[in-house]
Amino acid sequence: MDPTTDNAGQTGDQGAARAALEALRAEIAKAVVGQDPAVTGLVVALLCRGHVLLEGVPGVAKTLLVRALASALELDTKRVQFTPDLMPSDVTGSLVYDTRSAEFSFQPGPVFTNLLLADEINRTPPKTQSSLLEAMEERQVTVDGTPRPLPDPFLVAATQNPVEYEGTYPLPEAQLDRFLLKLTIPLPSRQDEIDVLTRHAEGFNPRDLHAAGVRPVAGPADLEAARAAVAKTTISPEITAYVVDICRATRESPSLTLGVSPRGATALLATARAWAWLTGRDYVIPDDVKALALPTLRHRVQLRPEAEMEGVTADSVINAILAHVPVPR
Repeated sequence: MDPTTDNAGQTGDQGAARAALEALRAEIAKAVVGQDPAVTGLVVALLCRGHVLLEGVPGVAKTLLVRALASALELDTKRVQFTPDLMPSDVTGSLVYDTRSAEFSFQPGPVFTNLLLADEINRTPPKTQSSLLEAMEERQVTVDGTPRPLPDPFLVAATQNPVEYEGTYPLPEAQLDRFLLKLTIPLPSRQDEIDVLTRHAEGFNPRDLHAAGVRPVAGPADLEAARAAVAKTTISPEITAYVVDICRATRESPSLTLGVSPRGATALLATARAWAWLTGRDYVIPDDVKALALPTLRHRVQLRPEAEMEGVTADSVINAILAHVPVPR
């Protein structure tokens, strides 16, 4: 694609911004084999000012994926390893007494960054998990009654192991709803796994992304131009109604005890809009909504215990709803 033009007739900074964000995929691929859907999801979250939950078994490159994204973007990044003894102040920061000035001063925590990698977030108790709620929703941290704004852009990329693993604390519904997307990281295909082992045999070091050739290809200016273009992407009344019908259908599903809230409907509209722009259009079509429905909604619904025992999953319920709800023409 020519970086100065596209299918929708947008030119200049917007086209260059799309080209820069598309280049992220190739740059991240230098470190991570496969996982294109997860990379796309992270880019969509950046465009929507949202946060991402990455779920998968240990060893499928969840942390490496986020680190590679940080290396390919000219953004400040910090990593927090969530453990059972981690305290909220270890994330947000705290007041520290300065003996020289005899005053308390605020020491910022790792949350004051552009891209926060919250590694294994479900290995820390709810008290510490909730320390991120204000940061994720309000983009600020309040300590001792004083609100302190976080930098822009700000994105939390949290990884978690499946809840059935020992030593984990399931994220509460209020926290899950703060994540724009939940991306599942599957085990690689046979060929992808062969490629991974071949890279390691040739000397690839996942702790040294610079040596792997990962370089910054996009920055804050590209994100700002891209967000401005996404905001101008047209959404017809029919598409808005389609999103509402999908979300309302989850509230009526006999397999669910909890359906998608209006906040979830707003999230689906936003992610579909960002995906439409990324694919080169200045308007949203039903396929954009379908493409982002699973990652945007799967963590916002709750299965009935009897449905879970029968092998029903959140994804299968949402797919059935997508097949049932009439698609606008």
